[in-house]
Amino acid sequence: MTPRVQAWLRQAADDLAMAELARRESFHSQACYHASQAAEKACKAVLIGVDVEPPRSHSLERLVEALEAVGLDTQPLRALRLPALSRMNTATRYPDGEEAPRDLFDGRDSEDALQAARAVLAWASQALGGS
Repeated sequence: MTPRVQAWLRQAADDLAMAELARRESFHSQACYHASQAAEKACKAVLIGVDVEPPRSHSLERLVEALEAVGLDTQPLRALRLPALSRMNTATRYPDGEEAPRDLFDGRDSEDALQAARAVLAWASQALGGS
């Protein structure tokens, strides 16, 4: 595994750890945001690992399509709620009208986001040879 792939995986792991910390402290919108970032960076690490420059996109669906295009089995990712996790990238950071993100996300949202992110990171580790 190249140092660049390792860097992306380390950052994905840090984002996941931040998501877990935020959830424990009831910062649910922030937990959702960092979970989304962790999943995105893990997918990009796999793409880099197969010598494909990842698209400049926060869309997990687009990243999964890129992973499929190189022949990887993404069925485990397709079973996750990735569209919802992708939307959390923006919806968790910016107020929508009079509602702040902190008012829109709760403990269930952050737990769902964390579960999906953990699954993506586990899939990425396996796709990269179990490292």
